[in-house]
Amino acid sequence: MHIRIYSTPACGYCRLAKEFLKSKNMEFEDVDVMADEKAAEEMIKLSGQMGVPVIVVTKDDSSQEILVGFQEEKLKQILKIN
Repeated sequence: MHIRIYSTPACGYCRLAKEFLKSKNMEFEDVDVMADEKAAEEMIKLSGQMGVPVIVVTKDDSSQEILVGFQEEKLKQILKIN
């Protein structure tokens, strides 16, 4: 499983999402869309949204779950954690 978070440094919900994942010992890739224009375009193409965070969970079978915003309960379900 691979977790990628499209975020910005000033985003409070981005910080919450990253802190949550760290507290669950989940590794993730943090992509700053303010610094990486190509990543910002990729995020919009994936989610249809310009807001952050956008969390993309790629499962072992290559299927993806895309979550817009920090939705703790939904993220727990996707990651199968408590």
